[in-house]
Amino acid sequence: MIKDFIKEALAEDIGRGDLYSLVEDSVEVKADIIAKCDGVVAGQKYVDVLAQMQGLEIVWGKHDGDEFKKTDIIAILKGNSHAMLSCERTILDILLHASSIATLTRKYVKIIESYGTKLLDTRKTRPLLRVFEKYATRVGGAVNHRMGLDDSLMIKDTHLKTIKDLKNYIEQARKKIPFTAKIEVEAETFEIASHAMACSSDIVMCDNMTPQQVKEVVIYRDENYPHILLEASGNISLDTIESYAKTGVDAISSGSLIHQANWIDLSMKIN
Repeated sequence: MIKDFIKEALAEDIGRGDLYSLVEDSVEVKADIIAKCDGVVAGQKYVDVLAQMQGLEIVWGKHDGDEFKKTDIIAILKGNSHAMLSCERTILDILLHASSIATLTRKYVKIIESYGTKLLDTRKTRPLLRVFEKYATRVGGAVNHRMGLDDSLMIKDTHLKTIKDLKNYIEQARKKIPFTAKIEVEAETFEIASHAMACSSDIVMCDNMTPQQVKEVVIYRDENYPHILLEASGNISLDTIESYAKTGVDAISSGSLIHQANWIDLSMKIN
């Protein structure tokens, strides 16, 4: 899968061929990938494959998950100048995109890790980049939520509008979905949350609730259905995530790990 991703990324940029290589013969060169700001490295797993495919040698100064400071050398590349320069932008874009997501994710993780709350990503990813972007959140310290509609059953508010009897629906679903697949119900109110628990859901998502509302659901869960997992979600930011972690929920999910990640700054310099 990674090889296919790399092939498509290179093809997008190189097209029918790098015009630079038409003029002079290639030479052996060495290049540094340098940090121009602080951050967390992600993308190594992909760049390693790219380097191998292009016949480049790469030595990492920082690895996936490592934090770096401005001026740190992230990696050193050696090899054919034509090959290196034709994939320079692809290498940097992979590192920039993944590291930016990992950097923001790490900020969230550091805020809530002392509470024992898991940080989850969401399916709010760019089309065809879900595996790559969720890999980046994982490097940053998050736990992946479901990858797609096929690995767990989430009953959202839109689904609930079509379901007449939630308890019966869940009973029937258990007979048809994989044994290991969990059932999660999205709840925007205490009433929906408590009903979802009574209907034997595995996970209840407290969606767009205030921390106080979530706390009430947590207390009710602890007293009546301690085996059910609780997730908080909905417009949770760096400023508010700690208040949700303090409620005692098992996990907090946030799409902003990906869609609010601002690109960090890296550059490649040939020595």
